[in-house]
Amino acid sequence: MVFLDGGTTTAEIARHLPRDMPLVIATHSPTIAADFEHHAKVEVILIGGRLYKHSMVAVGARAMAAIDAIRPDIFFLGVTAAHPRHGLSTGDFEEAAIKRHILDASAKTYVAVTEEKLDAVSPCRIAPLGAITGLIVPAGIEAERLAPYREAGVAVVTD
Repeated sequence: MVFLDGGTTTAEIARHLPRDMPLVIATHSPTIAADFEHHAKVEVILIGGRLYKHSMVAVGARAMAAIDAIRPDIFFLGVTAAHPRHGLSTGDFEEAAIKRHILDASAKTYVAVTEEKLDAVSPCRIAPLGAITGLIVPAGIEAERLAPYREAGVAVVTD
């Protein structure tokens, strides 16, 4: 089971999954769920709750309860910022809480970040870097800029 968070970065991951790949995709984003309309071998589990319209994801107690019932193998977590010392963060308190809850339920968590999200901090902390399995970063970022992330014990994968 793969859990895809909401957001533009995870939407790109969804768009690159082969249409004939058999998967169970869980998401709390109706827009991400809709991306799998024409994937005949993908079963989609859509987590419900109160819709946080800014990010188009379900949040709140109902979403938390549904997440408690699943154990994803891989979680692709969306963030607005990643920092070696301050960890992973986003702009909304409830959204950060739901992301933490999914992370806690998942066996492995990867965070795909764009260059502008590296070394940045947003107001609401999701988790420390040590809580994730790896960062997926664009090719071409200098090794010295990525060194603090590796020193924090996070695998850094270039796309």
